[in-house]
Amino acid sequence: MIDPASVPSRAALYLRPEAFVDTPVGRDGEVARLAGGLMWFAAYEVIAVVDGRRVVQASVPVSALPGLIANLPEPQAARLRTLAERISAPRVALTLGERTLRLDQPSVMGILNVTPDSFSDGGKHPDDPGALARIGFDMGVSGAALVDVGGESTRPNAATVWEGDEIARVVPVVEALAATGTPVSIDTRKAGVMEAAVAAGATIVNDVAALLWDDRALEVVARAGCPVMLMHSPDPAKGPHGGRGYRDVLIEVFDWLEARIDAVVAGGVDATKILVDPGIGFGKGLADNLALLNGLALFHGLGCGIVLGASRKRMIGALSNEAPVEERLGGSVTLALHGAAAGVQLLRVHDVPETVQALRVWRGLKDAALTAVR
Repeated sequence: MIDPASVPSRAALYLRPEAFVDTPVGRDGEVARLAGGLMWFAAYEVIAVVDGRRVVQASVPVSALPGLIANLPEPQAARLRTLAERISAPRVALTLGERTLRLDQPSVMGILNVTPDSFSDGGKHPDDPGALARIGFDMGVSGAALVDVGGESTRPNAATVWEGDEIARVVPVVEALAATGTPVSIDTRKAGVMEAAVAAGATIVNDVAALLWDDRALEVVARAGCPVMLMHSPDPAKGPHGGRGYRDVLIEVFDWLEARIDAVVAGGVDATKILVDPGIGFGKGLADNLALLNGLALFHGLGCGIVLGASRKRMIGALSNEAPVEERLGGSVTLALHGAAAGVQLLRVHDVPETVQALRVWRGLKDAALTAVR
């Protein structure tokens, strides 16, 4: 148990759910539910930060958190109450056209690149909107909850695509795919592309620049009333791969996303329609990515659904003898399951059938543990 006296009054406080358990049965008051989903946990990691440095980091049982809160100054007590409430609050399901995306369980988001220079599968898909839509449709048949269509590569050093060219790439594919009833997200940082794609049938915006690259992006999303995914990158106004390093990447990314959520809500977007993405691989080195992945549960304190995009990323090659992009399936599935075990709601992947199968087995294990006789 933390001695409240050891927490400096000016420290910023954070909560990370930990000590996950199989079932809440018979553990009333000992465990809390994570984001209204399938996960339950028995403790919080309490982190206190002063001037960018962690000065306290300790586990507190769920049952002991109210006692800690009662003995802290009111601003810090209020902060911990808010974080605990956000961590446990159910996430509101998203309406995507005629479909509903539930956020009480992990789902798969299939990646459909409509660009010749994607780092992973660029050039493999034919320049045919109908054929591309069939690929996306097959992802839905394989179990993807939605398909993310992108017309500009976000790999390092990729050239910026003119807005008109990007619209020409994505709109026919979005139209054809949406016509099949498949939920579509548009992966873009350009307001004009967002407008055109939403008009063509996209029901959610996925912006690697968190609506900061284009001055009109926030206005467009607010007016459309659609859900939006806000991804962290160090300097999104310049590009997704800048940055000069971090002192504590987990805390800094959390703070950045929290401030961005506040700004987007102030700009007219409903908070229940915001998802967050820590931006694995965007302006981050291997150690940074590993720290974010190991600390993923901290982001539940933002009160939003979490998106994890680690599929086929460079870090997998770095940890597996420099395996090339096409040989990173095992690592991609491992990271997807790691995300599911941390309560991530949406997993953005290239390999849909394999990831869906892995999640179904994971879900079977979870369901069996929840219903086991005690």
